[in-house]
Amino acid sequence: MSTPDQTPSKFDSVRERLNVVTQETRFSLVQDILGHPSGLPTLKELDYVNPSKSQTTIRQHLQRLVDAGIVEEVLLPEDRRRNDLPYKFYGLSESGRQFLEEHKLLRAEETLREIYDRVEKTAQIERYENAPRPE
Repeated sequence: MSTPDQTPSKFDSVRERLNVVTQETRFSLVQDILGHPSGLPTLKELDYVNPSKSQTTIRQHLQRLVDAGIVEEVLLPEDRRRNDLPYKFYGLSESGRQFLEEHKLLRAEETLREIYDRVEKTAQIERYENAPRPE
């Protein structure tokens, strides 16, 4: 363990990252991202599949995942945006995917997609799910 005047060890930073990602709500969000057909859901879609959490709570947990380098915000280029459709999406970062893979947290990706496909969605959520995504 590091002391205040020492740089955190690699072990400490891995442990901290694991703590961030395995917290119940954040782990659920990671699973929702993995289960999404494009792997890039919007905040509204994540809110829909997590009805017991407020959008503010989801946003705060997403930010923690972004800060930890697990998730990244992905923006649709301005020339492809439409007023009635989302342009900000959340997906696993390359280093986040690698981290999850190293720690055996990606094993159920295919199952998560199947579960996500079975969720009954409103017309608005289906529109969001089918909105153009960044490449």
